Amino acid sequence: MKSLSILIPVFNEEESLLALFSELKNHFENNSAIEVIFINDGSSDQSQYLIEKEITHHSSWKLINLYRNYGKSVALQSGIDISTGELIATLDADLQDDPKEIINLVDELKNFDVIVGWKKNRLDPIEKRIASKVFNFFIRIFSGLKIKDSNSGIKVLKREVAKSLNLYGGRHRYIPLLAHQKSFKVKEIPVNHRERKFGKSKYGAERYKHGFFDFLTILFLGKYMDRPLHFFGMIGFLSILAGVTAEIYVLYLKYVLFHSFQQHIAMIIFGSLLIITGVQLFTFGLIGEIIVNKNHKTKNFIKEVIE
Repeated sequence: MKSLSILIPVFNEEESLLALFSELKNHFENNSAIEVIFINDGSSDQSQYLIEKEITHHSSWKLINLYRNYGKSVALQSGIDISTGELIATLDADLQDDPKEIINLVDELKNFDVIVGWKKNRLDPIEKRIASKVFNFFIRIFSGLKIKDSNSGIKVLKREVAKSLNLYGGRHRYIPLLAHQKSFKVKEIPVNHRERKFGKSKYGAERYKHGFFDFLTILFLGKYMDRPLHFFGMIGFLSILAGVTAEIYVLYLKYVLFHSFQQHIAMIIFGSLLIITGVQLFTFGLIGEIIVNKNHKTKNFIKEVIE
């Protein structure tokens, strides 16, 4: 088996951690090729204390403490940055996903680059199941990625996929889509899903609004990041063309129909504004998107790493 890093983001999960430790030891304790990395995303409960106490008994377990709560994307990206495994697995700390399913996902990875765990028999409240189905329906329609559970918390990726992701904001929800956009092979298989026994979900209805805008951003960047002029150039060109057309029309009125410029001053100003707007769209929007995307690679969110 190739070396494997299991990344587990943690935010106020003290209720589930002892049970999680027990299952991780049962399934992975005797495999020296597996490292477990907990990422404490600014927990305010006893999560950090419990993990620090437990990892003293395991040479291949690590804890990353972030400066504050940044969200799941930054937590996962921080784990990817310090991981050493040839394969990267993600697992939520609430134990709704069965940790032993990771081995099944790894077994399916031979001819693919990403294997996603599909919660076929999802044991969540009905409103959450319906929202998930709608969410994944739109992803399939607009992205062409034919999977049913893009936001699954349990998945396995080859290292080259994980290193290409650049996770921030809400991009963790779209890891399979991000990989698909880079021409990596993505597959999903059914996994065992459990009812929630510990705590409550950290995500409310607000995440769907943020998720929608994150989805639009990913579609845009995936299509135009490597060729941004295809987007900004098109809009800027149309705006400039409309402005130039307006100015030519004023010249036609002046020199063919013998109108005065004063009669069409509004048209002259409007045409000039369209040209200026086109140039601005061509430059400022392009530069802004590229800077926002690339700056996230330079930020340091990790406070300390404990082994």
